[in-house]
Amino acid sequence: MSKLFLIPTPIGNLKDITFRAVEILGSVDLVLAEDTRQTKKLLNHYNISTPLQSHHMFNEHKSVESICSKILGGQTIALVSDAGTPGISDPGFLLVRTCIENEIPVETLPGPTALIPALVNSGLPSDRFCFEGFLPPKKGRNKRMTGLADETRTMIFYESPFRLVKTLTELAIYLGPDRSASVSRELSKMFEENIRGTLSFLAEYYTNKPPKGEIVIVVTGKKD
Repeated sequence: MSKLFLIPTPIGNLKDITFRAVEILGSVDLVLAEDTRQTKKLLNHYNISTPLQSHHMFNEHKSVESICSKILGGQTIALVSDAGTPGISDPGFLLVRTCIENEIPVETLPGPTALIPALVNSGLPSDRFCFEGFLPPKKGRNKRMTGLADETRTMIFYESPFRLVKTLTELAIYLGPDRSASVSRELSKMFEENIRGTLSFLAEYYTNKPPKGEIVIVVTGKKD
């Protein structure tokens, strides 16, 4: 039966992919990729020649109906993002919702995502947590942080290296400078780094040592 597969891809080390994911990427009719150039490197590494089609945040609203039509017409399609699990701070939600509305089977494989390794590696409580993704860059940013001040669960954020110091500084203002936190950078890659401490310490650390790469911030929740 034709369906949509959501395939998690490595967040760094190309070996961090399941045998099943490689098998499905090689057997589907089409792979939808956030960046076809990036995905092509992964497919070439595993000698996969499945055709690629671009599917990203700038064209997904226009393409979901045609993709659903292809699946309803008998094609099996896989969706990948540049790294990690599609739909987690990456394109995917809109296509999944549209497929469900059209009674198209959707199957998501387990696999890589940056938030879980960062959480477990932080040493902060992991029994209850909330994923906040990227904070709004401007509009709604202060409101979001104000709302998180009383959050008792461990919080996980994605951030770019260019906004890391700003975000850590603002979190220290809204949540308190002594709040315990962790910054994980370049997970699973050669220069992986995990720095733990208070929000104020981390803000100062990265002010003196500007970061590069993909970043996950983990912050402990407010004590009851």
